[in-house]
Amino acid sequence: MTALLFSILASTVIFVVFKLYPKFNINTLQAIVINYVVACCCGLYFQQTDFRVVEIPQNIWFPYTLILGVLFITVFLLMAITTQRSGLSVVSVATKMSVVIPIIFGLIYYKEHLGILKFLGILLALIAVYLASIKKQEGLKIKPKNLIFPVLVFLGSGIIDTTIKFLEGEFVAKDDTPLFSATIFFAAAIIGIVTLIFKAFRGKFQFEFKNVVGGIFLGIPNYFSIYFLVQALRSNIFESSGVFTINNVAIVLTSTFLGILLFREKLLPKNWLGIVLAVIGIVLIASEKY
Repeated sequence: MTALLFSILASTVIFVVFKLYPKFNINTLQAIVINYVVACCCGLYFQQTDFRVVEIPQNIWFPYTLILGVLFITVFLLMAITTQRSGLSVVSVATKMSVVIPIIFGLIYYKEHLGILKFLGILLALIAVYLASIKKQEGLKIKPKNLIFPVLVFLGSGIIDTTIKFLEGEFVAKDDTPLFSATIFFAAAIIGIVTLIFKAFRGKFQFEFKNVVGGIFLGIPNYFSIYFLVQALRSNIFESSGVFTINNVAIVLTSTFLGILLFREKLLPKNWLGIVLAVIGIVLIASEKY
């Protein structure tokens, strides 16, 4: 349970950092790239067993980390496009609703138990995520030509969570979790650096040190959000379908309350309904465990 709580806390800190970027005019792309470098360094620092860099590609999970690294930064870019074209609420719903993909994977591949309480809890949690994420009275508005972007964000986010679950269960040794995470972030960082170099050649790159600071403050909680999520999946306190559901819904809850306390965000009645349903959903899922 401790690992799950720390994963939720780290992910919530990421939310706060992102909310502060516009206030300090942080270039999000530059900060994201620095964030991946910092997260990679955290993984290498916390790796307790000895390793040689040249031997990392020999690990069976190595090719998958490269794919995950590509997905990490690709999904980020898709999120940026979706935000620009359809709004932040659409991105929030797409990323959080993607939890259905690892849930279905866990139920089918690992044959996880799905009792009535767990089913109702997951269903209420999904409804809660939608209601709590919509901050406009009129709900979501997506032009047909822009629909592909939130769909890709949904699929990409779900595939990332599912792949992490599969790899940690099948290939990644417990002591190699930091190194596994570091390799994912390294792959994402390389792609991000190449993107920045390309922008520099086109004359669209302007370096500012504050972007490095923004990346550092993002990279540390980003690493721990992945590290503790993997530890939570291994804790066996809940099955993976329960871990992913509680993790995503709790992040929405804590982020919403922090939005009220720190950024004076106003909630609509449906947002409060979403919060109530989220709490009920978590209680139902936890109840079936015991």
